[in-house]
Amino acid sequence: MAATGEGAPPLRVGIVGFGLAGTVFHAPLITSTPGLAVAAIVTADQARQARARRDFPAARVYSSSDAMLADAAQLDLVVVATPNRFHVPIGVAALEAGLPVVIDKPVAPSGAEAERLGAAAERAGKLLSVFQNRRWDGDFITLRRLIEGDALGKVVRLESRFERFHPVPNADAWRERAAPEEGGGLLFDLGAHLVDQAMVLFGRPVSVYAEAETRRPGATIDDDTFVALRFAGGQTAHLWMSVLPRKPAPRYRAVGLRGVYEKDGVDPQEDALRLGGRPGDEGWGEEPPESWGRLVTEIAGMPVDGRVETAPGSYETYYALVRDAIRAGGPPPVSLAEAVAVLRVIESARESAQRSAIISLS
Repeated sequence: MAATGEGAPPLRVGIVGFGLAGTVFHAPLITSTPGLAVAAIVTADQARQARARRDFPAARVYSSSDAMLADAAQLDLVVVATPNRFHVPIGVAALEAGLPVVIDKPVAPSGAEAERLGAAAERAGKLLSVFQNRRWDGDFITLRRLIEGDALGKVVRLESRFERFHPVPNADAWRERAAPEEGGGLLFDLGAHLVDQAMVLFGRPVSVYAEAETRRPGATIDDDTFVALRFAGGQTAHLWMSVLPRKPAPRYRAVGLRGVYEKDGVDPQEDALRLGGRPGDEGWGEEPPESWGRLVTEIAGMPVDGRVETAPGSYETYYALVRDAIRAGGPPPVSLAEAVAVLRVIESARESAQRSAIISLS
């Protein structure tokens, strides 16, 4: 990893949006990263303003992003952690104010809107990155190492799931709104993580098939969704996202010609952050042995069947890489091009579900 710029003043970060994403993910991870400091917070909600002043007394609190950007010279980075419909206008405004920008996944409600951000970043000559934190889930890091280390042989199928039991729709949550500009529904929310992880492993898919259902009474968005991706290397990824199961299926099941890796449960970092934990705490990102995945494989002709220690998760790595990219002028940890590619797959998945057809992406 590049130098943190020891001795240099920290990069001053402005966070736009202080709901779940801002309070649970971005603010704690930024404050845990050497060389970064929360300098400004934008929220129009008075209760959230009070919390921001309590938790970050050195930060300036604004009621609008316009007011914060009027003081752009006091900032070195803007993080957009708002509902999806605000990502593009706020991101473009921050770039035009001359600031690097991080935007929460899936970056925009459509690929076309995301490309507006790319044009603004190119004009400004500033870093633009997308917060795909689940690349640093411990179980995904472990799976990636097993595949790259050839522990499974040629991988032919990946099964990957996010299943969270929420039987009653929340009409107040933007994720539950069907208007296209909201970017709601599981395909855009959890699907953005699952598709991104599959593409990190196998590259861009050549076809997509999807089933996007609305199951819960009163729901208006897809809440029980399946996506099948086929890749040029012959791999398939079967991705499930649902709020219906009371008992989730395995988080991962990767099938190769020499072995299988199966993993239950989810990375512990989100729950730890919700409870006030922080990177650097003892045991941060670690799983107990009973949560480790199981590998069944053949190495040098010897059958192996046993637990594989889950690598520690490391969401803070994302912001360390953003810091280093700003200081050294290197590439972002997650590029806009990667995020746009994910959005194009999601858009094709929606088309597939509507048409009940396989969509070619080649």
